[in-house]
Amino acid sequence: MLLDFSECNAVELRVERGLQSFRCEAFRDRVESADVEFRCCLRRDGDGLLAHTAENDRADEQHKPRKNEEFPSLIAIPLIVAEKTIGLLQFKARGKDFFRAADTGYYENVAQTLGLALISQQMRASLRERVKELTCLYRMARLMERPAIRLEKVLQNIAALLPPAWQYPEVAAARIVLDGECFSTEGFNECVSKQTAPLAIKDQTRGCIEVGYSEEKPEFDEGPFLEEERNLLDIVARQVSSLIERRQAAEDRKRLQVQLRHADRLATIGQLSAGVAHELNEPLGNILAFAQLARKEPDLPRQTARDLDKIVTTSLHAREIIKKLMLFARQMPPRKSRVSLNALVEEGLYFLESRCVKDGVAIQRHLSPRLPDIVADPSQLNQVLVNLVVNAIQAMPGGGVLKISTRELDDRVVLCVEDNGVGMSSHVLKRIFVPFFTTKDIHEGTGLGLPVVHGIVTSHGGTIEVESVPGRGSKFEVRLPLADAEEET
Repeated sequence: MLLDFSECNAVELRVERGLQSFRCEAFRDRVESADVEFRCCLRRDGDGLLAHTAENDRADEQHKPRKNEEFPSLIAIPLIVAEKTIGLLQFKARGKDFFRAADTGYYENVAQTLGLALISQQMRASLRERVKELTCLYRMARLMERPAIRLEKVLQNIAALLPPAWQYPEVAAARIVLDGECFSTEGFNECVSKQTAPLAIKDQTRGCIEVGYSEEKPEFDEGPFLEEERNLLDIVARQVSSLIERRQAAEDRKRLQVQLRHADRLATIGQLSAGVAHELNEPLGNILAFAQLARKEPDLPRQTARDLDKIVTTSLHAREIIKKLMLFARQMPPRKSRVSLNALVEEGLYFLESRCVKDGVAIQRHLSPRLPDIVADPSQLNQVLVNLVVNAIQAMPGGGVLKISTRELDDRVVLCVEDNGVGMSSHVLKRIFVPFFTTKDIHEGTGLGLPVVHGIVTSHGGTIEVESVPGRGSKFEVRLPLADAEEET
């Protein structure tokens, strides 16, 4: 429009915005010609041509700005808005004295109007981008305030909120990666340029947030992305990291509350078990004593003798249960001495081998030679071994292989009992040390075996670790500290 009105040979407009510079030129070779060619270039820091458009497709050299020596007549007017120069407007003509002094004021008015229009356009574009960013942050805040939604769904919804906030939403896509799990919008894999921000939770990078374009776009502050978009992405990354940290803290609090309730139940069960054991010991002792006395009577009928044997066997079994309750309630303090773990294993297996043969279980021993001694209660450790072996046998109803091994590891000795039985699910594995929890039939288990094992091991300063795979078997590894001079004393 300016070229037609001024009837000059070329009009050039340069506009600066931050580190970016834009140049647009319209020109014609002859004043009398009606053909007008337009050129538009986008440059950054003056380094190379980043983008250009032209109505007439010509060679690249034709898109270079023409030297001012070709135009003897030239008017250059700065575009000044609010005392700030934002660009330059040039009118060029090949004829000498083409521009009249009276026209200078008109050209200056045009430049002033053009500067105001450019600033207005930039402000509208900037406002439009800020509205999109604030809308994204507002919707994200609303989403994060809903604790009932699972974290995975929140992250997927946040990823969907990001593309509309970027400059080219029609070709934008986003992805959130957390601990290797991805939550992305459609078309992210086709993105040719991406903007990334890390997700840092407690000073540990656990993922990232990415926004990309599926088409090539002109370069701005950071590739095709604006500086404001970088700031928005960093804010979103911090907010998401904070959300993940809060969610994990809430889960930790829930786990702690469960553990506290569990500890309280254990204390209550321990007190109840101790009271029940003390109350049952006396009548059970009388039953056992009178049954043993009755068995000594001469000329007892055979059926009566068998019945008395059952009474004695059942009473002894009940006494063992009471002993386990006493151990669980910490009513029987350990009597520690120097113990050889290998010898204890051999003695314990001596009484269990017949049962293993009966149930079709083969025992494999892998006992480390020269295993250091430990300071422990032999009877309690024997109970640990018996309970673990009996559990392993019961886990192999159709027979199998029972591996028992010992070894030295750092400052501890390790007892490992492994079977290839039915194994345990993750749900069962979490509860095996809970008192009275059992997956066996009523006549096969009381739910006290493994809790007693755990109690004995921890009272000796040791630890117990369990690995189990359904259908492949279980492995119990007991680690006990080595004996030292202070413990022996």
